[in-house]
Amino acid sequence: MIDNVLLENIKNVFRKISSAAIRSGRNPFDVTLVAVTKTVDAEKIKEAAGLGLRVFGENRVQEAQKKIEQCKEECADCRVEWHMIGHLQKNKAKTAVRLFDLIHSIDSIGLAEEVNACASKENKVQKVLIEVKLSEEETKHGVAKKDFMELIGAAATMKNLKLAGLMTIPPFFDDPAMSRPFFRELKELRDKAEQYGYALPELSMGMTNDFEVAILEGATMVRIGTGIFGERRQA
Repeated sequence: MIDNVLLENIKNVFRKISSAAIRSGRNPFDVTLVAVTKTVDAEKIKEAAGLGLRVFGENRVQEAQKKIEQCKEECADCRVEWHMIGHLQKNKAKTAVRLFDLIHSIDSIGLAEEVNACASKENKVQKVLIEVKLSEEETKHGVAKKDFMELIGAAATMKNLKLAGLMTIPPFFDDPAMSRPFFRELKELRDKAEQYGYALPELSMGMTNDFEVAILEGATMVRIGTGIFGERRQA
């Protein structure tokens, strides 16, 4: 039986993505929806895949491992991607490389080196994004702007990393428009890096409360959990 609430949520999110993309002069298919499944169980994820979602994002490696393995066993015909969108610790890099198609949260040269080494052992080229910290919030992770180009340069030389773009998480605002400067700044950093010859097509920015503004500022990936699965239960 189809979960009508889940279906309506998905349809509503896609409508908003399409509208924002068109308003920004882009093709809606150029914006990837990453369905954030933190605290969402495998059964619900399989339902979402059955309704057409194909990219899922997890914040914690340990929680993701169980769900990814269960989904692969029970939903083998669903060709989905898994993205690591939360802060990644070095000691979880080996498992993350094994589990995830894309890691959004490379925030230091040391972490990039560890992921590169683990990917080499797995005979894999790991696709990654650089997470940039653009706010002063202590709870936020990411490379500082002053160290951004150094990290880009180092990661670009690592043979088992595929540097694909940037990610950021701005502070939460009740008014989504207040997030706009942070999204614009990430795009400006990407444009600066591209002037030095680095190809960074992906901009992962925007969540349930502000993803439309993020798309207007150039987001190519939006990370949406509550807007799809409802209010998050406590882990």
